[in-house]
This record gives sequence, structure tokens and C-alpha cells, in this order.
Amino acid sequence: MTGWTKGAIVVTGGSRGIGAQIARRLAARGVPVCVNHRDSAAEADALADEIVKAGGEVSVVRADIGEEADIVALFEQAESRHGKLYGLVNNAGYVGRAGRRVDAAEAEVLRRSFAVNVIAPFLCAREILRRISTRQGGEGGRIVNISSIAKRTGSPNDWVDYAASKAALDAFTLGLGREVATEGVTVNGVAPGIVDTEIHARSGDPQRMERLSAVVPMKRVGSADDIAATVEWLLLDAPDYIQATTIDVAGGL
Repeated sequence: MTGWTKGAIVVTGGSRGIGAQIARRLAARGVPVCVNHRDSAAEADALADEIVKAGGEVSVVRADIGEEADIVALFEQAESRHGKLYGLVNNAGYVGRAGRRVDAAEAEVLRRSFAVNVIAPFLCAREILRRISTRQGGEGGRIVNISSIAKRTGSPNDWVDYAASKAALDAFTLGLGREVATEGVTVNGVAPGIVDTEIHARSGDPQRMERLSAVVPMKRVGSADDIAATVEWLLLDAPDYIQATTIDVAGGL
């Protein structure tokens, strides 16, 4: 894509995994990207160098999206650096260690899970809507929320809190999409299945992905690019009549 003038897209949790691949794909299409991270500066800077070398436009902004003040600052900096914003990918997510049962739940873990996975997407959407909604004087744009197939499986004996937070995110996608349907903004979601990213190793169960792949009808795990390609399509190519919908990208699960 050449001559893109609609503005930059903010990708939360964009320094690695699915978020990084989304940033790569958008930049390759000529879209300026703001990559957000919380504590992975080295990965974010390396990604930015990669994008710049390939001819793309990118900024990197550190912000803990579990904190409202950081979210406000993220969008202020993104707007300052790129001049105009067009979209948002609510990609950042929080999962604790695998194998946690509800009878061992900790309030602090639950608070963090819902702060990052539910409250942050609300607040990030608030900030982008104030800039792109035609009701607010903007020119329109697109929002994509990254959900999870866990919303349907419930992740028993593992991540029930995470699954519950993603079910809430799907409800948010539906409600917000309908709320802004006449304001030039599309709101949709993508729900990955079992995807080959570092999140499994960081959860304390590096064999989890291989073990669970057997239940996928396609008998393989997905890649970050499987998800990123779907997000790219929703942001740049999908008809705007697709609204308030979450697409499962899960190999048939």
C-alpha cells in the first residue's frame, strides 16, 4: 500500500508475539505504527529498527496499560509523534502461571488480569474514540480487540480468570461496536486458538502448547502470523459492514 494518509495505528503489547507481527504487517502496508510495551524495551527497539530498515514508520511508547494515566500518556505521545491516529489494536494481555485453580485464586492476580484484559481496552478505546469518532469531530477509524478461544472453553484448572476476562472483552466488542456503528468506527475482535508464542513458556508450562495441539481439529497450533493476517484484514481491507463481531482463528476449535 502506498500513499496511506489515514493516520497511525496503536498496537498495545506490540513488542513481541502476535503484537509484533501485527506491527510488521501494518508497517509493510505503509501504515505508521505505534508499538506499546510495558517492560520489553529491547524487543520493542529491535522491532522498530527492523521496521525502519524495511522502510516503515514506527514509534515506541512505554506504558503500563493497567494504569489509566499511562494509557492517556500513550495516546498523547502517539498523536504527538504521528500527527494523526486511525486505529487501535487492543492486543496486550495478562495471564499468570498455568495450572491455577479457582480455589487457589489470589485477588491481586484477578485484579491485574481484569485491569489489563478488560479495563485497559475500555480506556484505550475511550482515548482513540475521542480522536477518530465522527461524533467527536474525527474522520473515522477501526478498532480490533484480541480475544481468545478460552472464552468458550473456560480454561478449567488453568486460566479461568483469563477466560472470563476474554468473555468480557467479547461483550465489550459487541456493545461498543453497536454503540459507535454510526460514527465511522468499526469495532471487531479476533479470538486466537492455541498459538505458538512465548506466552506458554512464560506461564511456567513450556510443554502446554504441544500438549494441547492434539485437540485442534487441524492437528497443529497456529502462528502469530495467522492472527496478524486476520487483524490486518479487519483494519485495512474488510468492508465496514463487518461490525461488532469476533472472528475465531483457532484451526476449527
